[in-house]
Amino acid sequence: MFASAIETDIAPSWTLLGLLQRGRGDGWLHALAADRAEAVAALERCVLHDPRPDWRLEHRSLYYARLYAELGVPLDGIAAHLAHPEDARRTDEERTGLALSVLGHLTSYGNREALALLRAYAVRGSNWRWALDELAVRDDDVGLRALGPEILARFPQTEEGEAALTAAVRDSFERRPWQLWADDPQRPRQRARLARALEAGAFDRWRRQLRPSGPQPAWSVRAVLDWAQEGWERTPRQWRVSAAARCLGAVAGLEDRPELRATAAQGPPAARATALRHLAERGDPEAFALIAAAATDADRDVARAAVTAFSRMSGPAALAQARHWARRPDDLGVCAAALLASRGEPKDAPTVLAALRSTVHSRGPNARELRPLVDGAGRFALSGAVPVLRRVYRETASSELRGHAAAALARTDPGFSHGLAVECLWDCEEDTRELAARHAATGDHRVVERLRRLASDPAEQAGVQTVVRGRLAGHAGS
Repeated sequence: MFASAIETDIAPSWTLLGLLQRGRGDGWLHALAADRAEAVAALERCVLHDPRPDWRLEHRSLYYARLYAELGVPLDGIAAHLAHPEDARRTDEERTGLALSVLGHLTSYGNREALALLRAYAVRGSNWRWALDELAVRDDDVGLRALGPEILARFPQTEEGEAALTAAVRDSFERRPWQLWADDPQRPRQRARLARALEAGAFDRWRRQLRPSGPQPAWSVRAVLDWAQEGWERTPRQWRVSAAARCLGAVAGLEDRPELRATAAQGPPAARATALRHLAERGDPEAFALIAAAATDADRDVARAAVTAFSRMSGPAALAQARHWARRPDDLGVCAAALLASRGEPKDAPTVLAALRSTVHSRGPNARELRPLVDGAGRFALSGAVPVLRRVYRETASSELRGHAAAALARTDPGFSHGLAVECLWDCEEDTRELAARHAATGDHRVVERLRRLASDPAEQAGVQTVVRGRLAGHAGS
């Protein structure tokens, strides 16, 4: 889930750029105190070169938009980025998605220039669907209706063009613009064309439901295993293990266990992974030995599948095995420690703490294996984990993992409410701001002022505002 700081070009955590890239509250506060030119340059670098390890899981857009508004940053840099010739060559969402989301939030704050940029990019940009989704929840009916003819001009009135239009309407995230255009009384030809596209899209969805792809429960165990392996052998490779394992749950019986055990021991990679997962999920008595053998296999797909299979096990036997394997230095050992962190007993706390320290030391603060160990430190309220949790909080490039570290510190660090909780009020992640709103000590004047701003900010999430208003009511009554 996480990329390394080198892979994502993340600056050190003590620099202004590094703080802003991570979405830390201190980044926001340092930017306001820094030289304006330096702050603007760092902010634009973040927005135009998305620093998130996983943009599907992490949030930065509101964080950056608020800072654009606070600093009064002009939108020339974003405009040039959207209009760059590279936009025609790189059509991936990662290049422009963050910038478009920032414009969306600025539009919510009443920035007319941001609205104009979104409208223009929806007409000419390669990532126009993202821009249209931002407009769908922020633009008025008049503005959206005016875009209709220009958006539809993207689709030539040919067989291929109509098919592409149908797909665009069917797969749209926000339906409002398409429905407005389909109901526009001033454009009868546009209405007729979109009516056909809407009807064809509805038929496509119905047909997909009637004819699902993939294995069906009537298949044999061998057919399911072969289907999983066939996908692995394709170019590009298709990893069908999860789907195939679910199908085995419907078609495999006790009489199939010998075949499944043999495949889990010696089968080709994807079939082996599927059999391993099925046996693990059903607590087969031979699953532990099969997983241990696969975890040391030279094929990385098989080794990773063994770890995944063990991670899906539960119950007393799995916990007992995890206590034994947690001493291993490999991925299976980390997985075992993670299982103890999430499902273990108080006696497992020292093992979890040792695994957390070891993983941070050997794999760094961005390791994807850290999240369950961090959560486990909070679950067991491990005061001895505070120094390593603080390191993860400060250094990780993942705002999601930082949020988990903050939650663990709230349960382990006596100084959290007067320290990091204050910074977290400016964090990029909603859950982290909500945590801070619950814990930050109101003796600091900055805390009360920030709570008031969050309470009145129309872009803030409802869950955060509910907690904030509760804290403010309590503060007023004290």
